[in-house]
Amino acid sequence: MANIAVNVAGLSLRNPVMAASGTFGYGLEYADFVDFSQIGAIITKGTTLHPRQGNDYPRMAETASGMLNCVGLQNKGVDHFCSQIYPQIENLDTQIVVNVSGSSPDDYAACAARIGELTALHAIELNISCPNVKDGGMAFGVTTEGAASVVEAVRRAYGGTLIVKLSPNVTNIADIARSVEAAGADAVSLINTLMGMSIDIEKRCHRLSIRTGGLSGPAVKPVAVRQVWQVAHAVSIPVVGLGGIMTAEDAIEFIMAGATAVEVGTANFIDPAACQHIAQGINQWLDNHHVDNIADIVGVVD
Repeated sequence: MANIAVNVAGLSLRNPVMAASGTFGYGLEYADFVDFSQIGAIITKGTTLHPRQGNDYPRMAETASGMLNCVGLQNKGVDHFCSQIYPQIENLDTQIVVNVSGSSPDDYAACAARIGELTALHAIELNISCPNVKDGGMAFGVTTEGAASVVEAVRRAYGGTLIVKLSPNVTNIADIARSVEAAGADAVSLINTLMGMSIDIEKRCHRLSIRTGGLSGPAVKPVAVRQVWQVAHAVSIPVVGLGGIMTAEDAIEFIMAGATAVEVGTANFIDPAACQHIAQGINQWLDNHHVDNIADIVGVVD
């Protein structure tokens, strides 16, 4: 069998497959379906400093080869996570990465600092696609200055592995990646969802309560592969690729484009054991192609 263990900026994973934030809950919801020891990591649903109610319903809509969502980071806040969720997940047999969101650099930093106190958790994924309430609602991640401001604040407050999740809704994602690397990011993950819209022509109304939402699923994969390839050539820190991965072959595409690890999202809604199956498929592909170590195919497509 090939060696499929990877290391993402100090975070050691048994295999390169991570369950993407917002599609796997806190992992507990999948306990009856998945052998956690067969998954590289679980990235929890987004956690914020204060509780958030999320957006009104409807907030999910199916599209051709994908789905739209505008859940709105519904969660009970970091205090609830630390006191109620952490004791249930600290001993799961896989790495746990906490996705952190916020509305100001100070909020992000305070939330990350609380997570940093939890000794069994060694990494956070920073969602910088959130609206900056002090700047008219523009997402932090769409400008180099906004992205860097959040990363700098969190870096001062948090000493673990810091993975920054990049938005694809930008002019040049490589510039954003370089800015967060300079600000202290240990790794980057991409892509977050693409902004989209769907209209019900019979009811003559939007299918989502806030009109727009994030597009995920197979429809976004070609865009995601291209942006992962761009970013892998722009930074020296590890890249985690995601966006429409449904099969082992999809995951290998991202790895060949330069990703050290991958995240599986929408596929979890179709097959709860998708991450496990994809990890097994990667191993089988490597064996079939006589590749002894997954590192040998990272970034092989120039």
